[in-house]
Amino acid sequence: MKNKKYDFLIVGSGLFGCVFANLAKQNNQTSLIIEKRNHPFGNCYTENIKNINVHKYGPHIFHTSNENIWQFVNQFAKFNNYVNRTKVNYNNQIYSFPINLFTLHQLWGVTNPNEAKEKLGTVKIKCDNPSNLEEWILSQVGQEIYEKFIYGYTKKQWNIEPKYLPSSIIKRLPIRLNFDDNYFNDTYQGIPIGGYTNLLSNMTDSIEIVLNTDYLKNREYWDNQAKTIIYTGPIDEFYNYEFGKLNYRSLRFDHKILNTLDFQGNAIINYTSESIPFTRIVEHKHFDNAKSDVTIVTEEYPESFDIHNEPFYPINNITNNRIYQKYHNLSVLNNKFIFGGRLAQYKYFDMHQIIGSAINKYKAIHNESNDIKN
Repeated sequence: MKNKKYDFLIVGSGLFGCVFANLAKQNNQTSLIIEKRNHPFGNCYTENIKNINVHKYGPHIFHTSNENIWQFVNQFAKFNNYVNRTKVNYNNQIYSFPINLFTLHQLWGVTNPNEAKEKLGTVKIKCDNPSNLEEWILSQVGQEIYEKFIYGYTKKQWNIEPKYLPSSIIKRLPIRLNFDDNYFNDTYQGIPIGGYTNLLSNMTDSIEIVLNTDYLKNREYWDNQAKTIIYTGPIDEFYNYEFGKLNYRSLRFDHKILNTLDFQGNAIINYTSESIPFTRIVEHKHFDNAKSDVTIVTEEYPESFDIHNEPFYPINNITNNRIYQKYHNLSVLNNKFIFGGRLAQYKYFDMHQIIGSAINKYKAIHNESNDIKN
């Protein structure tokens, strides 16, 4: 390769990198994507097994209320009408989830919004200024719902008592006094037909992706291949942990092929008891009504993060956020590098937010206005 062969070298073939590469292509700019794993498309990667599109790194349900972002993704795949209606298994009792009027009926026999509101008023634990996840959820729904739906799941997911976690984690969860059990409130929702691998393959059509390539092991060489580097890996690793390591929670996925047509009757069932080691079971064929004489399920096990597994969830406590801010302050000093995505920005993103962020960062390079809000 000659020096500066490409306009952009994109480190990481996840959603942020693919969106950025596509936007560059639309503007007649060239990109090379390099990927550390042996497959493209990061955690969005789906693999077709026995005619079932398996979400290899946990379920991804696309949802947005932003029409521009919805139109953007629909250039590359058609979406089905899947609506996420999670269920909860607590000690072998099945409940509707997220919390809605039917959940409250199952628990307490209430039959209408007024009865539900009245009952909640009797069980809420008064707290004028909730300072953590536990205090906030107790102030909204009381002890019984907290214990059955929130406590065990949250402790497994984060390996810490919920009272030491910020309330922002739980505030994303809807609490409704009607029978709406749609997990998301967004206007558009669905799964790309053919899986996310199909969507991102179309998005990066004619864009070169090199697999099994670790940028940080040969960064001087790769930095000389392009005018601008788009980096989507861990920002602390990029700076050789100068200010310390950022903490994450990781996940282990136990995929199983079962000789039955339907294992659990739903795409996602959360297991909220602390005594069950996994947090949920995903049955992939329910995402797109796949026709197969078997089914594939995945048990998700939260794990501590180390060098042998993938970082999934940033632990955005005060200590980690202070460390990240130091790295961020360094990152803005060199305009050859653009940092984007969950690992480089040390922030949990939904997919539509990643897309909006990539669009805005690309536009900023060209001094364009009208940022997409996400």
